[in-house]
Amino acid sequence: MTQLDAARKGLITPEMRRVAQREAATPELIRDEVARGRLVIPANVRHLAGSGGHGPATGRNQGHTAVVAGHPGARPDARYWVNQTVAQRSVTIRDPDALRGERAPKRLDPTGIGRMITTKINANIGASPVSSSTAEEVEKLHWAQQYGADTLMDLSTGGDLAACRQAIIDHATIPIGTVPIYSMIVGRRIEDLTYDVILAEIERQARQGVDYFTIHAGVLREHLPLVGPRVTGIVSRGGSLLAKWMLHHGRQNPMYELFDEISAIMREYDVTYSLGDGLRPGCLADASDAAQLAELRTLGELVQRAREAGVQAMVEGPGHVPLDQIAWNMRIEQAICDDAPFYVLGPLVTDVFPGYDHITSAIGATEAARAGAAMLCYVTPKEHVGLPRAEDVKAGCIAYKIAAHAGDVARGIARARDWDDDLSRARAALNWPRQFELAFDGETARALHDEDLEVDTDFCAMCGHDWCSMRISKEIQEFASGKAAAFQPERKAVRSPGVGEEGRELLRQRARALPVVDGKHACHSDHVPDAERARVLQALSTKP
Repeated sequence: MTQLDAARKGLITPEMRRVAQREAATPELIRDEVARGRLVIPANVRHLAGSGGHGPATGRNQGHTAVVAGHPGARPDARYWVNQTVAQRSVTIRDPDALRGERAPKRLDPTGIGRMITTKINANIGASPVSSSTAEEVEKLHWAQQYGADTLMDLSTGGDLAACRQAIIDHATIPIGTVPIYSMIVGRRIEDLTYDVILAEIERQARQGVDYFTIHAGVLREHLPLVGPRVTGIVSRGGSLLAKWMLHHGRQNPMYELFDEISAIMREYDVTYSLGDGLRPGCLADASDAAQLAELRTLGELVQRAREAGVQAMVEGPGHVPLDQIAWNMRIEQAICDDAPFYVLGPLVTDVFPGYDHITSAIGATEAARAGAAMLCYVTPKEHVGLPRAEDVKAGCIAYKIAAHAGDVARGIARARDWDDDLSRARAALNWPRQFELAFDGETARALHDEDLEVDTDFCAMCGHDWCSMRISKEIQEFASGKAAAFQPERKAVRSPGVGEEGRELLRQRARALPVVDGKHACHSDHVPDAERARVLQALSTKP
């Protein structure tokens, strides 16, 4: 029985109960949202057990921890797991006894995806024929989990794909997705792909424990002429491969024709559909065009067919969309696809910043989250230019955690802003240790603080003592700012406890970028002997 079957029968599964704990919601709400199809819980029975790709001995009833730690000090009614800091997430990853599987080092901790709960983020990793290895991809998985990924997709196209996929599943506590067609064409031309190969590979990956599949079943033969006027054509790998197959054979999309057979396999293992957007726009000029919308209408049909088969379904969305069109794209998907969770890539709101597309896309992702996207697929600085490395995975995850949380605050997810308010109270009190404990990535924040001033005092290096507005506001008795009793520092000035290895490495990198004098950057105000000299330097720096 799948999660969808159980919900329709009014049953609350252990996975629904766990998602409710992580979302500070009631199990009944989660059950009703799953039954409605507005929320999915991607949870392959084999990944739930951590069975290492074998049949599980205990099944899906293996218990889940009842303790859900939100941000440090969070109140019980606002302890969202998604608000955990990097330091908190690291504990689960590094503790060998946390979420230990039957045969695997780790097992799945169920996650819910739907717009009535907190916005999730997905990280893409994967070896290519050009670079990377299984060990490097498992390392990327750890970085992704540590820096906030709620799910992860293995998009490997090189090396031993099956071994890499199994290693990722066996070390993951988050749902793992794949695009099965990539493995289907290893060692063969796309033109030689057969129906038997398609079904065999889908079953193979389901047996391994994959939690959700991207299946590009919505790209139909009749849609292909609509691609002609596009600037960038078909930018989806799966979409382009299937288009080539259809044109070569003069037949309909085999994923569409085999949809019921694929659904039967997915139902057996409780794998969730992520209905792929094979005709997503690859540039602003192609956004919201006839091809994209034609495929979306087909995806709406497939959502209903998946649900009829007892299989959960979410829908993938665009890619490159001008900022003013993003909310409309969210609304049209909800209408056409009966409010199935929308899983969007970005969207990127401009095309001219390669190397910085984690920023251009996070802007669009924030608006998408505000307008109702259920999950955001991250973009890294390497988008459009190369294969992401571990540090790129980190950058992409952080950018998207910002987008997801900002979206949750904007759309009024109950108590989501409590985390922000707690950090603001610590900041107003000039309680540096508490700020860094509450910060999502406190290690980086601490390192940047200590780069200039290795004492936690009632000012920072930006303003100094006399100019510190927070210190002055705290002293004004008529103001409440800085006076929350629970957030006061123990001492007004205390030496910093220092930074960890990650913080030291960050400071080493920054020292290479900027000259350092006596432990501080050459531009630091401490190196200016007097006010007159400072004015001279300022005047010189502002000359054209």
